[in-house]
Amino acid sequence: MVAASSVSFFLRSMAEETETKAHEAPPAAEVVVAETEEKKPEAEEAVPPADEAAATVPESTSLEEESNVVAEPVDPQKRALDELKQLVQAALSNNEFNPPPPPPAPEKEELPVEEEEAKHADASAPASVEESKPPSETVSAQEAKPAEAPAPASVEVPKPRSEPVPAPAERSLEPEVVEEHASPVNKEPLPPPSQPAEEKAAAADDATAKTVKTIEEAVGPAAAEDVSPAPTAPPEEVFIWGVPLVGDEKTDAVLLKFLRARDFKVKDALAMLKDAVIWRKQFGIEALLEEDLGLPELDKVVFMHGNDKEGHPVCYNVYGEFQNKERYEKAFGDTDKRRKFLKWRIQYLEKGIMEHLHFTPGGISSMVQVTDLRNSPRLGKHRQVTKQAVTLLQDNYPEFISKKVFINVPWWYLAVNRMMSPFFTQRTKSKFVFAGPSKSAETLFKYIAPEQVPVAFGGLSKAKDPDFSTADVVTDVSIKPSSKQTIEIPATETCLVVWELRVLGCEVSYGAEFTPSAADGYTVIVQKNRKLAADDEPVIKGSFKNGEPGKVFLNIENLTSKKKLVLYRYKVKSSTGST
Repeated sequence: MVAASSVSFFLRSMAEETETKAHEAPPAAEVVVAETEEKKPEAEEAVPPADEAAATVPESTSLEEESNVVAEPVDPQKRALDELKQLVQAALSNNEFNPPPPPPAPEKEELPVEEEEAKHADASAPASVEESKPPSETVSAQEAKPAEAPAPASVEVPKPRSEPVPAPAERSLEPEVVEEHASPVNKEPLPPPSQPAEEKAAAADDATAKTVKTIEEAVGPAAAEDVSPAPTAPPEEVFIWGVPLVGDEKTDAVLLKFLRARDFKVKDALAMLKDAVIWRKQFGIEALLEEDLGLPELDKVVFMHGNDKEGHPVCYNVYGEFQNKERYEKAFGDTDKRRKFLKWRIQYLEKGIMEHLHFTPGGISSMVQVTDLRNSPRLGKHRQVTKQAVTLLQDNYPEFISKKVFINVPWWYLAVNRMMSPFFTQRTKSKFVFAGPSKSAETLFKYIAPEQVPVAFGGLSKAKDPDFSTADVVTDVSIKPSSKQTIEIPATETCLVVWELRVLGCEVSYGAEFTPSAADGYTVIVQKNRKLAADDEPVIKGSFKNGEPGKVFLNIENLTSKKKLVLYRYKVKSSTGST
């Protein structure tokens, strides 16, 4: 094994020695060209980039010019966005938004070319002392010998493998390195004879040719001849939520989400964007959008309804629906069902983004989440998949929540939140809102108009309402304790007046009547006064068809010691064809 490695080392040494000798005495013209080529990069580096060139300009004597330059503001967010765009373009060119390739299958280990060559050399020729010498020792020995006593051919000229030279028994490495009859240091040695140098070059060329031949036999002549790089594929056009990562007016809104999520640290935002795109490919988002998961009963758990006062779509999460044991087991009964629920949750979010968010400049690109914690299960099989869903949403859907409102929050949840609040960033705390059962509806109305809030959460919005829609604005009025509030609705001739109202907290008395404008007219009782109980329908609807001008009065009396909030709206319709 030692002899094989010595032969391999000898072949490499002879190839390096040939290159060294070829460069020891180049022609004068080649030296000049070499110097020119070496200085050219230095001249290019001497020219600074645009930013550095601007910094190296001598200071101007005009104070006005300097003040103009300083006064130009630079938006750090825009600068970060521009830098991220450049990095995204470079990453696309390098195809860095693709999942890593799978690890290759284990293959049979093959010996390197040098070891294979060493085996053949070891079998065909015995190793000699000259072959085991390092090239530095051979060169130093040759230079140290005087011109009148050139080294024997057996020492300086290595013979090919087909004619091995046995190593002399009495010769060792030490005399070859240091000669007793070396020329004095103060005298320049004469150049060696031309004949040994030519023989050395011929032997080196022969060794180099053999090495090249061995490599060609190992890798094949086609690989040795074809050294041109393979043509690279054009960069892939990457989309996320239907928006390309470059070249679109919606791109800025998408990239800003990742920048905000990483506090405008460009490299961190790029890393997050890459991970999100790769996860989407591995998770199969495109195919998931077309998949039918067969979970229609979960539409009551998570659903979109209306918009907030700023136009953001609102998504409701009603975890109390899982009090139904059959629904709970169908969603979280085993590992496959929990995995299916996770896919359904991601699918629903993706569809909501594609349908309700537009990412246009100045448009809506985030949503409001309302989470109802009433009767929500605390511990159970859902905990693991819930944590997994939260992690996926945080890592791959940055800045999609403009406000998150928790309603019907139990007291213990509020206590835990107060303890954890100091660990949240100010930005996170500004997005989270918590409200107990008695304040849930009023808290929602701060962000979402009552006509946009479903009836189940204290509002007046309901599906398939023949009289009102979310376009019909709701008015709210507060009634002080032990006081009465009257709402007037003007009515024209031959019209139909339709109204609806809701009192948050109930325990009030309600009645309705019509009073004509004529002095001799008679008041008509539309609804007798009655006390509204907690189990009554939350929304009261009424209508009145009149034949003369007048007003409809809605009378509400607060019989308690607490303030009540009343929501109402009305509409006047033509009585033609009405009953």
